[in-house]
Amino acid sequence: MHTVVVLALDKVVPFDLATPIEVFNRTRLPDGRAAYRVRVCGPAPVVDAGAFTIQPQHGLEALAEADTIIVPGRDEVGEVPEEVVDALRAAAAGGTRLASICSGAFVLAATGLLDGKRATTHWAAAPQLAALHPEIEVDPDVLYVDNGNILTSAGAAAGLDLCLHLIRRDHGSAVAADASRLSVMPLEREGGQAQFIVHDQPPTPRGSVFEPLLRWLEENCAKDLSLDDIAAHAGMSSRTLNRRFREQTGTSPLQWLLRARIRRAQYLLEATDHGIDRIAGQVGFGSPTSFRDRFKRVVGTSPQAYRGSFAAPAPPAR
Repeated sequence: MHTVVVLALDKVVPFDLATPIEVFNRTRLPDGRAAYRVRVCGPAPVVDAGAFTIQPQHGLEALAEADTIIVPGRDEVGEVPEEVVDALRAAAAGGTRLASICSGAFVLAATGLLDGKRATTHWAAAPQLAALHPEIEVDPDVLYVDNGNILTSAGAAAGLDLCLHLIRRDHGSAVAADASRLSVMPLEREGGQAQFIVHDQPPTPRGSVFEPLLRWLEENCAKDLSLDDIAAHAGMSSRTLNRRFREQTGTSPLQWLLRARIRRAQYLLEATDHGIDRIAGQVGFGSPTSFRDRFKRVVGTSPQAYRGSFAAPAPPAR
């Protein structure tokens, strides 16, 4: 039987810890047999899980017996105990598959096992992971990354996506589909975690000469504005506008306008029942096709799928 060992470190995120335990424990083969043996281990007899403590039944020696090791996220990205680093490295050297959920990627990063590889974590933690470990290619837009025997996933629910992916790798789509139905979770979700990222505009220094221009762009994003149009409103040449705008905002006027249009489209998809073609016109795109293409490039999923995930529920009938 395939043995899955879940590593519990201090400040472990309870959701990340429970997800692989529940999913793998409840997975059944076609003949009804359990597909996995699940164990929880830790470097100490008692582990701080925030609102409560847990007592792992096994010490780090269990990692040597694992076929798969799952590393949940932690609420604090701190030092990883040296004995944990050594145990994970030894397990990987022996052919054990290692997978992280959310900020558990920082634990794998501390071992050096992600060096030179593509990896992901929760989108809010991705910049920190990239800064601390520049040798890792951090992709904040995906739900999980499979490098064979080293896998990483994004935050929270992406741990479910990762577990179902591993089940499908081990036992095929039919077993994974049964596990997904039991978890009330689609086997494949459209888009990556890019759709959950809040795309704020680059900050502009308070008192900047461009504050009135930015407000004007927000208010007029539905119009077909060219760089020359924006420059004329700002009272300067296109070349000067481009240079000074980038100096103060870190981006170009047209890129800033694009972000404003996408943010406005997200709001309309969430808060109205307007059709996709109508929204395309409301936010200044020349055609619905160009709107769909640009929206998917920025957000990571289609406008229709985004609405399905984030639209406010209709009020109950009176």
